[in-house]
Amino acid sequence: MTQETTSIGPDKSLLLVDDDEPFLRRLAKAMEKRGFEVETADSVAGGRAIATARPPAYAVIDLRLEDGNGLDVVEVLREKREDARVVVLTGYGAIATAVAAVKIGATDYLSKPADANDITNALLANGDDLPPPPDNPMSADRVRWEHIQRVYELCDRNVSETARRLSMHRRTLQRILAKRSPR
Repeated sequence: MTQETTSIGPDKSLLLVDDDEPFLRRLAKAMEKRGFEVETADSVAGGRAIATARPPAYAVIDLRLEDGNGLDVVEVLREKREDARVVVLTGYGAIATAVAAVKIGATDYLSKPADANDITNALLANGDDLPPPPDNPMSADRVRWEHIQRVYELCDRNVSETARRLSMHRRTLQRILAKRSPR
């Protein structure tokens, strides 16, 4: 048995809720290899149904889902099982949403891209332990580029609207979008 498996505990049930199908499949396989018994859902409705019928010991829930907010699933899970360890995972990291997630009952909050090791560490972390710093943190340029890409996608790839929301000149934004992503 691996160290992760021994620290999971007797109830190895894990609920994964994310609307990114390829990411959900990869994460489910990775978590099964670590000893979890995984159930997946790709919507708030699916996550709430599983949380109500079979409340898991662990959950990893995406904040933004196509049919609503992942915090709704966290609330249902907290009502059904207070001891569940919940990690909110999102590509839209912001302090306000992190605070809201923790207030509702999330154990931890991770920004994407997070790998299975980061998620496992967050799920199994002791309350007193501070999480270790990431092995390969993104550069400031990469974080900026990721944010711009996220806003660009939220604006349905409309350059003018994205530039307005980022308070940036449209031509400057076009130059940034034309370049490769920084490392």
